[in-house]
This record gives sequence, structure tokens and C-alpha cells, in this order.
Amino acid sequence: MTFTGFFRSKGLGLAAWLIGIVFFLPIAWMTLTSFHTEEDAATNPPSFAASLTLDGYRDFFGAGGGASPWPALINSTVASLASTLFVLLLALPAAYALSIRPVKKWTDVLFFFLSTKMLPVVAGLLPIYLFAKNTDFLDNIWLLVILYTSMNLPIAVWMMQSFLAEVPVAVIEAAQIDGARLPTVLTRVVAPIALPGIAATALICFIFSWNELLFARVLTGVVAQTAPVFLTGFITSQGLFLAKVCAASLVISLPVLAAGFAAQDKLVQGLSLGAVK
Repeated sequence: MTFTGFFRSKGLGLAAWLIGIVFFLPIAWMTLTSFHTEEDAATNPPSFAASLTLDGYRDFFGAGGGASPWPALINSTVASLASTLFVLLLALPAAYALSIRPVKKWTDVLFFFLSTKMLPVVAGLLPIYLFAKNTDFLDNIWLLVILYTSMNLPIAVWMMQSFLAEVPVAVIEAAQIDGARLPTVLTRVVAPIALPGIAATALICFIFSWNELLFARVLTGVVAQTAPVFLTGFITSQGLFLAKVCAASLVISLPVLAAGFAAQDKLVQGLSLGAVK
């Protein structure tokens, strides 16, 4: 390696570290603030040497007489996991049809799927609200499951189509010659080969569902309230709430962070699948 190339590689590595630290700083700041008292969290400039406390977490979990977060966390878990499962069950055959057995003008089909994501979410809020009200689906967790499934399905089909396009057609034809039907081909041949891509798609759909706020805020009340909606309840026009919000934000972010950490290998493999021939 030349002298210039050595310093170039070191410079790129240093730049990557600096960018990573910049993205990590807000999370570190939120974590530190969550362990401060409300008075210390509200100081400007903030104090790094302030005493640490668990009051924010006690308030979040209802130790001070507030509402318990567990129903909201359970609702978010059910809505996110169920919608992600339904998305995978629907997206896998659709992506198979568009990649392994492509239809005519399959690129137009993919564009149509993506075009549904171009509609502003707020534009469809009123019709969906009226439909939910007339069908007694307001404050029902399964309404959110249906909405999250329909919202994430286009991006899932688009992603999985590129992943399944890398599956060797010869392997599928060999399985069909041995008598394997389509369900068997999808579950025992295609799915194991495209597992990193499927895992990446599932993780992204889970994150989108977990973080969704607008529909959950308008269409739920008490029974089907999700974690992001519960979090907004700590923001008031009076009093201090910064430490409490940081504690709640950190706890609510943990499932997404844990899922991303557990699936990081599959996520990297899935997102880079097909990038290098």
C-alpha cells in the first residue's frame, strides 16, 4: 500500500468513526438525561455532573400512581409482530411471481406498489376513520394490524423481489422435477436461500409498525393504545417532563434495538444481497 493510500484508508476509517459517534450522541444524551431529575434535566446548559436517579423510570412504570405502560407495550408487540407475519406471508408469493416467474411488465407492477407509498398518510386518515367508526373497529388492535400490513406490504414486495431474484432458478426447477409443489418450493427451497433478505424485510416492517404514531393516535383510545401513543402522554403544557420522556423513549426503543442487534448479521447480508455479482 502506498503512503497516500494508507492515509486515505485511515482517513476514511476516521470519518466513519466520527459519523458513527455523531449518530450515537443523541442516544447517549437521551440515556444520560433519563437518569437525571427533572430539575437537572431542564438546566441550560445541561450538567454532566448531576446526580443520577431512577425516578424517570419509576414514573414511566407507574410507581408514582400513573398509568401502567404494559398494556400499550403489549399492544405494540401484537400489532408489530402480527402485521410483520402477515406481510411476509403475502409478500413472499408475490415476490416469487415477480422474480422467479415474472409476469409481463413486472416493473410496472413494482412501480404501482411503490406509488401507494407516495400518498400522504394524512390524506387517507379521514376515510379510514369513518370506515372504522361505521364498522365498530375504533380502538381495536386488529384494525392496526390490518393497516400496518397494508402499509408495509408494498415495500416488502419491492425488497423481497430483489432478494428472490438472486435465487438460482436451477435449484427451483430441480425441486419441481422431484415433485415439489409451490408451497414446498417456497418454504423449503426459496425461503432458506433468501433467509437474509427475508430477515431484513421483516426487521424493517417491524420497525415501521412499532414506530407508527399517526394512525394509532387517531384510531385508538385506551384499549388498543400503542407504546408511541402512550409516550406522548408524558408531554404536557405544564411542569417538567424531559427526564421522564427520555426514560420512556429509551424503554420503548429497546425492543427495536434488541431486534436490530439480534438480526444484524442477517440485516447486513440481506441489504447487500445482489450488490456484488
